[in-house]
Amino acid sequence: MERIAEASRPTVAGVEEKDVRHWVTIYVMGRGYSVPADLTILTAMEYAGYKFIRGCGCRQGFCGACSTVYRRHGEYKLQTGMACQTRVEDGMYLVQIPFSPAEKASYDISKEAYKVNTLLKHYPELARCVACNTCTKACTQDLQVMDYIQAAIRGDFETCVNESFDCIQCGMCALRCPAEIVQYNMAQLARRLYGRNDRPEPKHLTDRLKEIEQGKFVKPLDEITKKSKEELEKLYYSREKESD
Repeated sequence: MERIAEASRPTVAGVEEKDVRHWVTIYVMGRGYSVPADLTILTAMEYAGYKFIRGCGCRQGFCGACSTVYRRHGEYKLQTGMACQTRVEDGMYLVQIPFSPAEKASYDISKEAYKVNTLLKHYPELARCVACNTCTKACTQDLQVMDYIQAAIRGDFETCVNESFDCIQCGMCALRCPAEIVQYNMAQLARRLYGRNDRPEPKHLTDRLKEIEQGKFVKPLDEITKKSKEELEKLYYSREKESD
């Protein structure tokens, strides 16, 4: 961690290049750049002079915005990863994928039947899956994507939900799929159907909704919205914090 922190200093503090001990060469759109060896792809590209206007969100590997495809020098295989979480390697050829042009169905979840035909109605390409496993290989989160697609085809909503729950919707599976399935949008529909039809409504949720309808939080909310910035900061820093 100390090496990574040290290597990151030039991007955030303007440290002289002579203070960087380890360097690698990466290629962005075919052009080579020498960057500190322990940076992530994201910070390495910023070090090289690129400014991210799109394709950069949480910087914690959770929002799915900084999808990256790369190939190492001398290798035939394409690799995928999140730029904010993947460390640079010497000879990396990089390209950013800031957006995946994927179709998303429009539906009213309260009017949809809880059965596999609903998935096929909105995402008919689901039936075209050839079980090639390319989606799983492309997944930046190491999810078993093909497994949850096959579960959806079988109508096994629970398996589909559990296997797709950690998806960050980066879009890499859909871009690589030869059957042109939009796996993550289909899985989102499956999770919504499962949550509405196959899980009991939480008591704490119904209780809180009743409290909102009764106006229990109107006065506290009004008090907060009328506070100044300084008062809000004081309230924030004095709040009761959760334990680690």
